[in-house]
Amino acid sequence: MTYAQTPASSHTDELRAAARHFGRRGFLTTAGAAAALAFAVQLPAAGAASAAELNPRRITEDPFTLGVASGDPLPGSVVLWTRLAPRPFEPDGGLPRERVAVHWELAHDERFGRTVRRGKVTAHPEFQHSVHVEIDHLDQDRVYFYRFRAGDWTSPVGRTRTAPAPGARISELKIAAVSCQAYHDGYFTAYGHLAQEDLDVVFHLGDYLYEYAVNATGGARAYTDRRLPAHFNRETITLEDYRLRYALYKSDPDLRAAHAAHPFVVTWDDHETENNYAGDIPENDVPPEEFLLRRAAAYRAYWENQPLRRVQRPVGPDMRLYRRLRFGRLAQFDILDTRQYRSNQAYGDGWRVPGPESEDPSRTMTGATQERWLLDGWRDSRALWNVVPQQVVFAERRDVPTDAFKLSMDSWDGYPASRQRILDGAAAAGIENLMVLTGDVHVGYGLDIKADHRDPASRTLGTEIVATSIASGKDGADRPANYDNLTTANPHLKFYNGRRGYVTVALGRGSARADFRTVSAVTTPGAPVTTAGSFVTEAGNPGLTPA
Repeated sequence: MTYAQTPASSHTDELRAAARHFGRRGFLTTAGAAAALAFAVQLPAAGAASAAELNPRRITEDPFTLGVASGDPLPGSVVLWTRLAPRPFEPDGGLPRERVAVHWELAHDERFGRTVRRGKVTAHPEFQHSVHVEIDHLDQDRVYFYRFRAGDWTSPVGRTRTAPAPGARISELKIAAVSCQAYHDGYFTAYGHLAQEDLDVVFHLGDYLYEYAVNATGGARAYTDRRLPAHFNRETITLEDYRLRYALYKSDPDLRAAHAAHPFVVTWDDHETENNYAGDIPENDVPPEEFLLRRAAAYRAYWENQPLRRVQRPVGPDMRLYRRLRFGRLAQFDILDTRQYRSNQAYGDGWRVPGPESEDPSRTMTGATQERWLLDGWRDSRALWNVVPQQVVFAERRDVPTDAFKLSMDSWDGYPASRQRILDGAAAAGIENLMVLTGDVHVGYGLDIKADHRDPASRTLGTEIVATSIASGKDGADRPANYDNLTTANPHLKFYNGRRGYVTVALGRGSARADFRTVSAVTTPGAPVTTAGSFVTEAGNPGLTPA
């Protein structure tokens, strides 16, 4: 099969034309942003209602090639997702621009002998035939199975669960954290193992996809049995680019297996849009309105392809992704967005000597509104464990054990005043068991969060668990080249491993246990999984100790 290729330059021209048409002032309004996005991707002005309905008999190939997913469990509620794409590597997914009726079913058992709910939803072409089904009034703290049907085709079966009642005194919750899955760096083997774990929920901490080009042989995957279409071999810029890239990633069988096995709670980092962007400031020197149009396309594709609720659906370049989930009295999860609202990185980004620019008290990682939301939520929290799933390393991380150390300006080290406000807010709220979940850096860390990271004897305020990458960075190593420098420079760094994988965390009434699960290789498929390290932190006594 051949695929038409659109030169990358024409995509850039499309964005620039749209940006010039609306200008920065008009684009930065909600109406202007929505209009600009519609202008750029040629959405029909009449909206979803303008599309005719597809005769289901015309679906002659399996439309569920991208699998199924669920997410954001609430007490008695869950959201289910799928996207119809009989030919996922084609821009239209292999379907005409017509509405498709999709039937869904929820049951107590995976054979669907005890169906508890069923219904019908419309897959609109304007949303690339993705569907998001929010089901309420279910039993609390219960496992369910689900599936979809379109025409004569039935999807794979997915497994999900609802959260317990707000006041429930549950004894344990087992979660996993994952991040950074560069398709071109290797196979998603870790997801195949994750699908077999006994988990309640998975937190994806960002870099679900990468904007970089993927060549015909899948980069480090080095395919010999297939060739990928030429349109993957360019950077994602337009809505079509991002949609196709999600199709590529979700074609991976291990990723599909993990989504089908567990509900996911997702948040983004930078690569879902562009490397190291900060708010409305792009990595490269392009007009802000042009970048915001790209951001609008990236955010829309993200929502279309993730198990997110209607309230998260973006408007132009804006999407409220930060949100709060509670699992009884045991755990509260405050999921952050550290990309959309942050100040620009100090000193031009990268690893730099800290100074007045990075230490400016007005700098923010979260924006004022999200910061206030987080601190207010802590004041109202009745949970034993207060967990913050977010993107970039929170604890201080010096690169060398000398006074000439540098810090990462893209992490919280580049925003120390913002970090201190968070820690002061936790203290004021009486938060005793603070745990930060982090991705981004393609290694596994276990860190103590200190009142003064440069004084090992200072009070420990919480723990940070950093999940390594699924594939980004290729195979990695147990002891990366900077292992000695980093562990010596940062006594609060209790664990450091550079292999690929994920981390599981079992939250209990008396303690929490983190297991860093790694695979030996991702550039070849099928590697086994092992536990590289296990650590415990006691309730009421923060700090990591070997299990």
